[in-house]
Amino acid sequence: MKAYQANILFTPTPERFEMLEHGYVVVGDDGNVVGAFASLPDEYKSIELVDYGNQILIPAMNDLHVHAPQYRNLGIAMDMELLPWLNTYTFPEESKYRDIKYAERMYRRFVRDLWKLGTMRAAIFATIHPEASCLLADLLNEAGMGGLVGLVGMDRNSPETLSNTVEEAVRGTLRVLNHTASMPLVSAIVTPRFVPSCTPEMMTALGRLANDNHLPVQSHLSENQSEIAWVKELEPESSCYGDAYRRYGMFGQTPTLMAHCCYTEGEEFELMRKNHVFAVHCPTSNCNLGSGIAPIRRFMNAGIPVALGSDVSAGSGFSIFRVIHYTLQMSKMKWVHGAHKEAFLSLSEAFWLATKSGGSFFGKVGSFEPGYAFDALVIDDSDLNFDNYTLQHRLERYVYLGDDRQLKHRFCQGKEIQAPKI
Repeated sequence: MKAYQANILFTPTPERFEMLEHGYVVVGDDGNVVGAFASLPDEYKSIELVDYGNQILIPAMNDLHVHAPQYRNLGIAMDMELLPWLNTYTFPEESKYRDIKYAERMYRRFVRDLWKLGTMRAAIFATIHPEASCLLADLLNEAGMGGLVGLVGMDRNSPETLSNTVEEAVRGTLRVLNHTASMPLVSAIVTPRFVPSCTPEMMTALGRLANDNHLPVQSHLSENQSEIAWVKELEPESSCYGDAYRRYGMFGQTPTLMAHCCYTEGEEFELMRKNHVFAVHCPTSNCNLGSGIAPIRRFMNAGIPVALGSDVSAGSGFSIFRVIHYTLQMSKMKWVHGAHKEAFLSLSEAFWLATKSGGSFFGKVGSFEPGYAFDALVIDDSDLNFDNYTLQHRLERYVYLGDDRQLKHRFCQGKEIQAPKI
């Protein structure tokens, strides 16, 4: 058992920060939080104390939508909308992951960059390649970080070099599941790329796989208007894009992540609410590909769970702090263009999405409340801080101006995580 002393901020609810100036977080031997205290209770005064002085201690970031094999395209190729972007840049790059040496070189850098920017857990799209997908799981586990690794299913409207059969997708996902069985923080997630790249046979098989094995699901939803129109052509029996997933057992029948949701409304909105489907907001990607602005306030008001995603490489960086920044800006644009009908998000709300809300997909993650995993970041903001700033203003300044240089310590499930090897 250890106690950590620092300036502590976390969000038990989206409406406000819990702030403990020079407070304490006590962590048990299991890596879970015992409690957060303004002063250290007598019963813990004999345990080891780690004092971070005037630094800030916050929950670590969670990335609920990121494409690991797009690492090499990070920060380039932003001159197209979604569908031509996939065919011109993304699919050719992902095809390279049949080469395990190439996959290792890129995936090591990918894991290092997640760590570098303070993301301790992520829901990750891999590729169709089982060996490379298992390698990615190994690298996360080796680093001590958490993740869900998805072998991608795609058997139509895909290049020959990046297509798998239904049998290959099912067998490959089961291989990842079995490979991660002994890993404490890494597991598999069923991953149909999106409806246009999956035949009904693929969707049926992956839905059955998810339900039979109680596996979570991740995919894309209503990101782009051309994509939505294409889904209507391909799935005429579905009443909306979301219904195409529901019909195959992948829209809340097991825990489900749907990225983007820029144009989710009407029946699709109600299906998400009823089935507790997560909307994963990816504002940097939505800007870069000109996709749209997701109605995050409306989702939150309706009780639809929301998390944040970097969506690398359509998103141009791994920092979920930068995603928080963009989330706040995009919510204000939504507010402006919506005639001020729905309030824009506050800092505490956006921070809660990145920590406790997103973390909930992994269990009790993303807060310093009792029983939560001690996933944490220590920030030395001395080069950003001025006298008389409140703790909230210090965190806000870091969100807008900080980077990895101020991140001094990173924890996942109570263990300090050192820089992964590259």
